[in-house]
Amino acid sequence: MKTVIITGASSGIGRATALEFAQMGYNLILCGRNEDALTRLQEEFPSAVSSHILIFDVRNKAEVFEQIGNLPNTFSRIDILVNNAGNAHGLEPIQSGNIDDWDAMLDINVKGLLYVTKAVLPGMLERDSGHIINVGSTAGKEVYPNGNVYCASKYAVDALNQGMRLDLNKTGIKVGAVNPGLTKTGFSDVRFKGDHDRAGKVYQGYQPLLPEDIARIIAFMVTVPAHVNIADLTVMPAAQASSVVVNKVEERG
Repeated sequence: MKTVIITGASSGIGRATALEFAQMGYNLILCGRNEDALTRLQEEFPSAVSSHILIFDVRNKAEVFEQIGNLPNTFSRIDILVNNAGNAHGLEPIQSGNIDDWDAMLDINVKGLLYVTKAVLPGMLERDSGHIINVGSTAGKEVYPNGNVYCASKYAVDALNQGMRLDLNKTGIKVGAVNPGLTKTGFSDVRFKGDHDRAGKVYQGYQPLLPEDIARIIAFMVTVPAHVNIADLTVMPAAQASSVVVNKVEERG
């Protein structure tokens, strides 16, 4: 049975993806910073599923390489990497943006993805097989007002997805990306730094995507025939036409 490693597995798309793969009977390596949440997630898996928890922050290069480099033998062969960990911090114009927010987004969304990929690749290269799924965003396809650095980080994910696919073309390793639009997770709570009222309004007036929608898509991407690679997939809720065009039904008082 294949082994999947998922970053940012404690919530949102990562959590839903872990549950989807668990139902498929895959072995799972769950990566994140919230050990309690990951432990609770394990308890939801079927009894036949083997899973292992790694606690690290993708921004910490030393932690990433130490944890992934010292996996138990039963989990050392990684077949699928889901680079899911990512965050948005703030929604301000460039002239008033917070530099700490910029650093967090670039460190998590770009450098973290690179660190984890670099740590996982040697085993895949040794076996000439593997599959890397990068979770991007429609923000990596279209810049929107006040998105500046977050969009830049997701454009970088898009470029890295393309670059990995080119560089790994002769290795037997597949590389693809899924780029979700508006998805109801804790994303906006993080972006608006705990302002739940503001975060909640992002998803009002229409049916957003759910983490389970993206999880099912990722599962499909890695189960197509060996000669097929879904290289780059963008998915939005039916109500969304672009980053700034969303068909919302106004609430009537």
